[in-house]
Amino acid sequence: MIIAIILMYLALVLFVGTMGHRLFRRTGEDYFVASRSIGPFILLMSLFGTNMTSVAILGASGEAYHEGIGVFGQLASASALIIPSVFFFVGTRVWSLGKQHGYITQAQYFRQRWNSDILGLLLFLVLGTLMIPYLLVGVMGSGITLHQITNNQIPEWVGALLVCVVIMAYVTYGGMRSTAWVNTLQTLVFMSFGFIAFIVITKKMGGLANALGTVAENNPELLMRGDKIKPLQFLTYTCIPLSVGMFPHMFMHWLTAKRAESFRYPLMFYPMCIAAVWVPSVLLGILGSIDFPNLKGPAANSVLINVIGKYSPDFLAGMLAAGVLAAIMSSLDSQVLSLGSMFTHDIVRHYGFHDKMSDKQQVLVGRLFVAGILAICFVLSLVSNRSIFKLGVWSFTGFASLFPIVAAALFWKRSTKYGAIAAIVSVAVTWTYFFILGSEDPGYTIGGTGVMPVAVMLAVSAATMIIVSLMTKPPDEATLQKFFATDGCIASDKALRESENVQRPIIHTN
Repeated sequence: MIIAIILMYLALVLFVGTMGHRLFRRTGEDYFVASRSIGPFILLMSLFGTNMTSVAILGASGEAYHEGIGVFGQLASASALIIPSVFFFVGTRVWSLGKQHGYITQAQYFRQRWNSDILGLLLFLVLGTLMIPYLLVGVMGSGITLHQITNNQIPEWVGALLVCVVIMAYVTYGGMRSTAWVNTLQTLVFMSFGFIAFIVITKKMGGLANALGTVAENNPELLMRGDKIKPLQFLTYTCIPLSVGMFPHMFMHWLTAKRAESFRYPLMFYPMCIAAVWVPSVLLGILGSIDFPNLKGPAANSVLINVIGKYSPDFLAGMLAAGVLAAIMSSLDSQVLSLGSMFTHDIVRHYGFHDKMSDKQQVLVGRLFVAGILAICFVLSLVSNRSIFKLGVWSFTGFASLFPIVAAALFWKRSTKYGAIAAIVSVAVTWTYFFILGSEDPGYTIGGTGVMPVAVMLAVSAATMIIVSLMTKPPDEATLQKFFATDGCIASDKALRESENVQRPIIHTN
């Protein structure tokens, strides 16, 4: 029964992806950014679904199993405030510049903003490297989910391979429009099923108050921050959500918006969506300590699936497993598509075939790269055995530390290419250094003080950008006119109306 429901869900995903392909206009811009035609509701669903990975479902419940209720404050509460702010101050402006100048990838924008090919290449390498652990947590989560929920009938490697093949099929076939449509379906599925799972499971445990009472008797430390999460650790975790400002897949989804007003729903409803997913995940992870005590390290990744399997009938368990897979797949698809877009435009077209590739050839290269990167991540998932939550946090740490780059590009005229290059190099060096230290100690903080590496890396990156920029020659006036012609407004309204016949944006960034 469970396997049949999961297979039916995957078939539904493929069907929706196929429907998206029916509107395919057979151009590179349509394949990679859906011809910039996505409206408010699908933009909200695709942005939220893309950012909710297995870290928010399996990782959050597994971490809450070990660390308790404070896990919600570590990422979820800060994300609810910071991410919509990044959408407003960064996303809307990036959308405006992308529409005005035809950008499809981050490297295209940063390369022109500072007139530097080296900077674009360096950024591609760093972003691509940081995406690998992010993709890996999704592939690992897929295998764990199908293995646990089917009582070991589906081996982890088979489950991971099955999900990779399904994603590869609809992403390579339909591109961004299919991905956005499937993201919308999957976001609705995992939010709805998550709520149903929470109600059914807590009811069978005798009610939420009764279940929490049992936890209070046996593991009271899970219901208070206590000493499990140090104050400085809790505070510096708030830097992590800044990563959304440099995620390639978020950048790509911003560019799909039809107009500035399309950001209205994401700005209004994103915090509520976060609460709808994180509250059940964290609480069910804590409640899992009642029936599944003594799970060690990465074994807690599967505590949510164990709880679902114990308290849900087969039919509902299959639906809930589909919901977990939906959360995982809604991120994986956008991430691999963004990497395919970056490789096609920032490497193949820019360095070898500029103005020589047809739209058909661009789409083909993007499809082949998507297939290749999924194959690599699948192989890595077979040998990786780390906490999904902590592996995800290391990826987020790198992206968050790059945030000064996009902030300087958008808001600081005096910033230079040398400042940006130095900041990127500082992130690469410090991330490698702290990752090596963290590989020996899963709970690593700076000197044991609780300060997360992201806080130090962010400070070093920002200081490097400022100091090196002030020491080098300012950008020329023509470049500044191109990117700062409309100080205070997200778009060159007149240019947009004349070139694209779009409606006048009404959102202002400062």
